[in-house]
Amino acid sequence: MGNCTVVVTGASGSVYGMRLIEQLVLAGHDVSVIFTEAGREVTAVELGFELPTQDAAVATVALAAFLELPTAERLRIAYADSLLDAVASGSHHTDAMIVCPCTMGFVGSVAGGTVADLAERAAEVMLKERRLLVLVPRETPLSLIHLRNLTAVAEAGAVIVPAMPAFYQRPESIDDLVNFVVGKVLDVLEVDHGLFKRWGA
Repeated sequence: MGNCTVVVTGASGSVYGMRLIEQLVLAGHDVSVIFTEAGREVTAVELGFELPTQDAAVATVALAAFLELPTAERLRIAYADSLLDAVASGSHHTDAMIVCPCTMGFVGSVAGGTVADLAERAAEVMLKERRLLVLVPRETPLSLIHLRNLTAVAEAGAVIVPAMPAFYQRPESIDDLVNFVVGKVLDVLEVDHGLFKRWGA
């Protein structure tokens, strides 16, 4: 995988998305990042990171600094209202798109084929082009509507990786729980990592 798009929506669990962005960049992949409006707000509440909203280049540097990345070179912020961004077009090749965390509202929009912003359009593009779309829902309990929408997007080709940490590795911190979920996403992407100890290892 060479380049990917990561979307952070307004579901609780923005730390999952931020850790995923960090790991992908450190693994040498080019990452376009989209925060939905609610995603930006929830990230500020949960992690204290407030994404600059006026200049994408400034926002990119700010995100790289927050994640303590050595450089912002492989990172790019795309604003959710920028429907002319490259990821809105099927002719722009993106190897994978991950929505992490993913709201049930986002799932519903993808399942219904509606497009209100760049993130939803980019997801639609991934499905129509038969490219890898990974959704990481963080919601509980799930209603019948949620389940039907998740089924619809899975039938359309998306991979669903719920934010459900395991406990067989005996986690000792929140970081351990976060790393397990992000590691499972990286497994789907076929990106090598050492975020958790594998069963039997």
